[in-house]
This record gives sequence, structure tokens and C-alpha cells, in this order.
Amino acid sequence: MIDILVQPGAWRRVVPVAVGILELAFAPFGAAAQQAEPPATVTLEQATALAFQHNPQVVQAAGTVSTSRAAERTAFGAYLPSLSVNAGTSLAGSNQFGSQVGSISTGTSDSYSAGLSAAWDVYDPGRGAERTQAKAQTQAAQADVVAQRAGVSLSVEQSFYAVLRAEDLIGVAQSRIQRAQEGVDAAQKRLTVGSATRSDVLRAQLELNTAQSALLEAQTQRDAARLALGRLVGADGPVGAQRAGDVSPKPLAMTDEQLIASLVSQAPAIQAAQAASRAAEAGTAAARSQYLPSLRLTTGYNWANQDPAFSDSRGSWSLGLGISYPVFNGFQREETSVRAQAQQVTAEAQLADAARQVRSQAGSALGQLHLSEEKIRLAEQALQTSREDLRVQQERYRLGASTILDLLSSQGAVVEAENNLVAARYDYQLARAQLEALAGREL
Repeated sequence: MIDILVQPGAWRRVVPVAVGILELAFAPFGAAAQQAEPPATVTLEQATALAFQHNPQVVQAAGTVSTSRAAERTAFGAYLPSLSVNAGTSLAGSNQFGSQVGSISTGTSDSYSAGLSAAWDVYDPGRGAERTQAKAQTQAAQADVVAQRAGVSLSVEQSFYAVLRAEDLIGVAQSRIQRAQEGVDAAQKRLTVGSATRSDVLRAQLELNTAQSALLEAQTQRDAARLALGRLVGADGPVGAQRAGDVSPKPLAMTDEQLIASLVSQAPAIQAAQAASRAAEAGTAAARSQYLPSLRLTTGYNWANQDPAFSDSRGSWSLGLGISYPVFNGFQREETSVRAQAQQVTAEAQLADAARQVRSQAGSALGQLHLSEEKIRLAEQALQTSREDLRVQQERYRLGASTILDLLSSQGAVVEAENNLVAARYDYQLARAQLEALAGREL
């Protein structure tokens, strides 16, 4: 502990300096906190990067890689000799009664010792399989990180596009409100000149109310989607989505058959299952190695003396070579072998199921992708046709050549076509995101 004496008049100089030191000391933590705060709106790339930092599954998977690498180092360390050093000292006292009455003699003795010992497993039948198993577990953990990141990317894209979809639906609802208001105005004008009934105005007003309700619903969906996106990126509140460009369909770099074949052989889920199968196979080999003998070489040197000096000391060394063979250990190795074989069979079944699952999900996502492409094309045609029909009906209604029902029907067709186009565009993006999540990379 250090005592610092400060003169009374020096406090005016000491306090600012102390405050400055504290600010410098805690500046990195404050800067980190500021950087960790997500912005009000994010791009898809920013949202994905932030989600990687805050997602518990990704963090846990990265921790599993670290522990697997540590286990791999331990398995390699089994090939190296072990070395230990020991040292000690002791002090002992004794009392001895003499032949004369009341005479007692006392004495003390101390001793010092040190030693160095080493051991090396010349032959251990299981360490090769254990190292192979550790390597396979590391590979499985690394593949699981890629799979977890791909899953997080998919979740982020789903929330991100949900925000954009809701915003597009808000635009559709606002356009619907504008057209409905125009219909109300047109019905009011015709009612004024006596070419329409009060029912026309009421029906037009009902369409306006429905359009306003659709706007409120779309706004509620947008707010909920922003909250979901904020949770994924580590924000305590809603986070908006920035549009990065066109959401129109883009062709894939390979055919459907080539893509499915690539996914079945290279998908992160497949690689993780393959590594887990190799680890289980190595575990079976390690369990069977318990039936083989092991060979161990040991050596050491010990020093002892009653004084802390090397003179007049006693030293000894040893060198030994031993073989060990477990003849019977209460059926423990048999149980270990059975468990390892069961895990291997399970891992092989999981690998086969993972391949079928990837193939099924890829086929489903590709089907949804192509369906969305066709829906986009049809929705664009329907929107163009319905808008032209609405233009004609608006003019006919203004001239008194059609009824309010015809006008409302045309308005509804436009709204349906706009909603279908929005849904098809984002269904396409989600289907493509599903494929990219299976592949663990952009396609």
C-alpha cells in the first residue's frame, strides 16, 4: 500500500488530473459500448454482422471450436513424455530422558530433498484413434459454426425482408387510400348533379375505410418486424431496414441438378455430419484398443541431504520399462466398446438422414424459387392490366357509363395485383435465402 500526501492547495490540480486518468482508463469500454449499439437502420450486411456478434448459438459454436482445438492439442500431447519436478524440506524434533533424575535432552534434525521424473508411453494403442477423433470433432465444430452462421443469416434475412415487405404494403395501402378518396370525390360529384345515388357515396366511403384499416395493419406489421430485427442485431428497440437495391429475380450460377448435387456433398450440415461420423468411427477404434497392451518408459533422479547443499548428499536414479495388459476390468471395456459402436451406427444414420434432408429442403426451396419467379411475371402482367382497366373504369364512371360497383371492382383488382407482386418478390428472396442457408454461402 502506498500513501500519497497532497497539500491542501494542490487539490485543484490533482482532481482534474485524476478525472483525466479515469476517462482514459475507461475510454476503451465506453467506445466499445458505443460501437456495440446498433444504428437506427441497417443494411442486410450490417444486420448479419451484428447478429453474428449477439447470437448465442453462434457464440456457443465458436466456443466449441476452441474447446475442440484444446482437446486436439491434448491428444497430440499424448505422444510427448511427461515431466515433473518435486522438492521438499522437513524439520523434526525429539526429547530423550537421561539416566539422571529430571535430565532431558532435546534435539532437532532437518532434511532436504528434490527429484526429477519423466515418463513416456512408448506404445499406447488408443492414442492414434483418440487424436483422429479429436481432429474429426474439431472439423465437426467448425462445420457447425458455418451452419449456425447460415441459420442466423436466414433468420436475419427473414426479418429484414419482413420489414421491407411491410413497408411495401404500406405503400400499397397509401395508394389504395388515394384511389379510394378519388372514388369518394367522384361519387360526391355525381350525387351533386343527380347522376348517382347516396349508396354510391357510402360504398366509396366503405372502400376508403377499408383502405385505411389496411394501412394501419401494414404499419403494425412493420413495427413488429422492426422489433424482431432489432432483437436479432442486439438492439433494445426497433431497427429499420435499408434498401440495398433491386429485389428482382437473379439467375443462379448452376442448374438445379448441379446445385442439389453440390449441396448434398458440400453443405455445412453434411460436412458436420461427416465429421461426426468420422469421430464416432475413431471412438470405436479407441474403445477396441483397450484390448491391446501398452508399453511405458519411466526414469527419474532423486537428491536428499540434511543440509541445503550438494556436498555430502545422497542421490539416486531409476530407469524402468513396463508393459501393461488389462486382463479383466469388470466388463468396463466391453461396455465402452458397445457404446462406441452404437454411437457410430447412430452417426452413420444421422449422416444419411442429413443428406436426405438437404436434398428435400433444396428441392422445396428451388420449387418455391421457380414458383415465385413465375408469380412475379404474372403479377406484373396483372398489375399492368388492372391499372389500365381502372383508368378506363374511372373515366366511364365520371361520364356515367358505369356503376360504382364496376369502379370498386377495378380498384380491388389493382390492390390484389399490387399485394400479389409484393408477396411474390419477397417469397423469391426468402426462397433464395433458404438455398444460401443450406449452402452456407451466397449463390
